[in-house]
Amino acid sequence: MKITAVEAIPFAIPYTKPLKFASGEVHAAEHVLVRVHTDDGIVGVAEAPPRPFTYGETQTGIVAVIEQIFAPALIGLTLTEREVAHHRLARTVGNPTAKAAVDMAMWDAFGHTVGLPVSDLLGGYTDRMRVSHMLGFDDPAKMVAEAERMHDAYGITTFKVKVGRRPVSLDTAVVRALRERFGDAVELYVDGNRGWSPSESLRAMREMSDLGLLFAEELCPADDVFGRRWLVGQLDIPFIADESVPTPADVTREVLGGSATAISIKTARTGFTGSARVHHLAEGLGLEVVMGNQIDGQIGTACAIAFGTAYERTARYAGELSNFLDMSDDLLTMPLQISDGQLHRRPGAGLGIAIDPDKLARYRTDL
Repeated sequence: MKITAVEAIPFAIPYTKPLKFASGEVHAAEHVLVRVHTDDGIVGVAEAPPRPFTYGETQTGIVAVIEQIFAPALIGLTLTEREVAHHRLARTVGNPTAKAAVDMAMWDAFGHTVGLPVSDLLGGYTDRMRVSHMLGFDDPAKMVAEAERMHDAYGITTFKVKVGRRPVSLDTAVVRALRERFGDAVELYVDGNRGWSPSESLRAMREMSDLGLLFAEELCPADDVFGRRWLVGQLDIPFIADESVPTPADVTREVLGGSATAISIKTARTGFTGSARVHHLAEGLGLEVVMGNQIDGQIGTACAIAFGTAYERTARYAGELSNFLDMSDDLLTMPLQISDGQLHRRPGAGLGIAIDPDKLARYRTDL
C-alpha cells in the first residue's frame, strides 16, 4: 500500500454555456486529474477544480504544487498514513483543492486495496442523495426555463439560485418567478457568493420573505465581521457559510462569532479527511449541513456523493450534485446518471469510477 507516484494531469472540457455568478464567470472546466499510484499496482483518482476568484488557485498552480511539493512529501507513505499525509500537506499554506484531490485519491486507492466503497469506509449511511441544481445569473424567464428543464428531465425539485447582482431586485425577481412557476413543489435557496453588502442582503431577504426560502448562503463578505453578524441576527432562516469555512477552525470562528448558522461542505475543498473533521464539528455544534459543489465534473461529483451518503447529516438535504450536466463531456467510462431527482453512489470499491483513457487523451492539455 505504499505510494510510489502522484500524478497531476491538466485537462479542459468546454461548458455548454458559461456559468455566471457574483465572483466570476467560467467557460470551460479547466481541472486537474490527480492519480495516486501504489506499489501493488492500485491507482486512486480524484479531481481538483481551480477557483481563482475564490481561493487563488489556478490549473497551472495546482499541477506545480502537486508535482514539486506534495508528491515528494507523500511518496513512500502507506495509504493508511493519512494523518501523516495531512500533516505534510498542511505545511504548505493554501492550495485547498490540490490538497483535497490528493487526499481523496488516497482514499480511492485505499478502497480499491481493501475492496470496499469509500462511502462505507467513511460511514455508509445511505446509497443515494436528492439533487439540488444551481441556477446561474440570467433573466427570470431563462432561469425558470432551465429549472423546468431540470425538473422535467431529471426530476430535480431543489434549486440553488445564484444572487448578488445590483440592484437586488434583479435577483429577487428571479426567485419570485421560480416560486410562482412551481409553487410549493420545489425547494429554493439563494447563494450570493459574497456579492452584496449586509444592508443589500437584508433588503433582498425582506423582499423574498414570503417565498419560503430554505437557506441563504454567503450573501456578503466574511471579512465584514460586524455587518455579517448583524445580518445573521436579522434572519429567520439558516445562513450558510461556504467559502468562509474551509477548515474546522474557520467553522468555529464563524459560528461562535454569530456570522453563520449552517455550513456547506465541499469535498473538492477539504477532501474526505478534512470534510470528516468539519462534519463532526458541525454535528457537535448542531449545525445544518449542505453538500456543496465546487463546479465539479463527474469525478468530483462522485467524490461528493461518496461523502454525502456516508452520514445522516450530510444526506438530510439535497446535495449540489448536478453541475456536471453543464459540461459538454467528461472523463468517466460510465457517466453518472441523475433520475427521479436523485443520484446514487456508484457500487464497487473505492469511488466506483474509472477513467476513459481515450477521453483523457483527448482533453488533457499537457501533451
